Amino acid sequence: MIYSVYILYSESLDKYYVGHTGETIKIRLRKHLSDHSGFTAKVKDWKIVFTENFSTKAEAYQREMNIKKRKSRRYIESIIEQSAG
Repeated sequence: MIYSVYILYSESLDKYYVGHTGETIKIRLRKHLSDHSGFTAKVKDWKIVFTENFSTKAEAYQREMNIKKRKSRRYIESIIEQSAG
């Protein structure tokens, strides 16, 4: 099984969301866009701007926490820029 760390972006909120999943990214995004509870339920314009794959859930979770603990929009944007090019 492949586990992924992903970053979503909402233009209407101008915010990023960082998460990890063992599902495909498309399925996970669909859940974020559905009427589930939580932060991402506020708007319906989330788009995937970054993904990174890992072989274990522990590695994916560790990477997610590493990104979140920085509490830095600039850091998140640098990750996205580096992956783009």
